Amino acid sequence: MALDERTVQRLRLGFSLGSVLVGGLVYLLSDSVRLQTNRAISMLTAGDIGGVRDFILSFGVWAPIVSALLMILQALAAPLPAFVIGFANGLAFGAFWGGMLSLVSATAAAALSFGLARALGRAAVQGLIGKAGLESADRWFERHGVYAVLVARLVPIVSFDVISYAAGLTRMGFWGFLGATVLGMAPATFLYSYLGEQAPQYVWVLLLAFGVVIMVAVIGALVRRQRKQT
Repeated sequence: MALDERTVQRLRLGFSLGSVLVGGLVYLLSDSVRLQTNRAISMLTAGDIGGVRDFILSFGVWAPIVSALLMILQALAAPLPAFVIGFANGLAFGAFWGGMLSLVSATAAAALSFGLARALGRAAVQGLIGKAGLESADRWFERHGVYAVLVARLVPIVSFDVISYAAGLTRMGFWGFLGATVLGMAPATFLYSYLGEQAPQYVWVLLLAFGVVIMVAVIGALVRRQRKQT
């Protein structure tokens, strides 16, 4: 018996909220999980590719799952840089398999962000990614319309997570969002994985670009606020 669209949407939203709730409880109740999570966040923030690679591989056969969980973690803790995990996956698993792992896990993270935004609404999303980030995403959608997600995925320095959350606040269909996400993310994802395997020392270039984007967004928000007050 086929499920109607409303039931499917409720199941999807319930899964998103349930996943976050379970993850939050595990983090709060387990000292070991909390320690490892905080350690991973520190390495991601610092852009420590070698450290992230070693951290992932330290879990043995569970390494791919840990990598996927890190990708989901960075989506929930936006704006941590997802490309650091992409580099680390290339270094740990090779360009192809590392790229595939990054693409699948980043798509899952994007779907979770989209579902959470649709379930929780604008106020909660603004609390997660900040007012400036959400307003920037709003302008991005106004500029590019139905192609906003695809264009954002093709531009490496645009935050995947901010766009995913913002897309969940629009009328965009879930499968259309997912298709644009995969199509747009694939080129950059495999490039990160290749560079991670061949030239991990170049991660500083992307970290610099990532920092510049955040700085420009903050300055832009301050300028707009000043103009409104004058």
